[in-house]
Amino acid sequence: MNENNFYSVDRLLEFGMSMAVAQQMIKSMNNMMANMHIPGSMNHLYSFEQSVPNNIFYAIINGKQEGPFSETEFARLVANKKIVKETYIWKPGMTDWQLAGEILSVLQIVAITPPQFNGGQKESKNEN
Repeated sequence: MNENNFYSVDRLLEFGMSMAVAQQMIKSMNNMMANMHIPGSMNHLYSFEQSVPNNIFYAIINGKQEGPFSETEFARLVANKKIVKETYIWKPGMTDWQLAGEILSVLQIVAITPPQFNGGQKESKNEN
């Protein structure tokens, strides 16, 4: 075969071998990066939030630590007014307990939690 022909067996074999070596290198580099540690830290290069569920909550209710609660359970407690803005909350990734009114993810849950249904009756407000 002609050495300059792009479709020669030698060229195709060379191309195939190059692709195999490149794929091995990529796989090796990805594995190395996944296992890399940041100096001075015990965390993986990947985000801490990826390895720990960020959608679970603990709360201090009636002076007692309760949880873990899923987002759905947490929203139900908000709707039932068991959790209010003065309730202390902790979730993975936080260093200490904080008031619910100061935590963005809690405020997001509060914003999408519907109020309790009162049977279609409008609440009347007495104004004096």
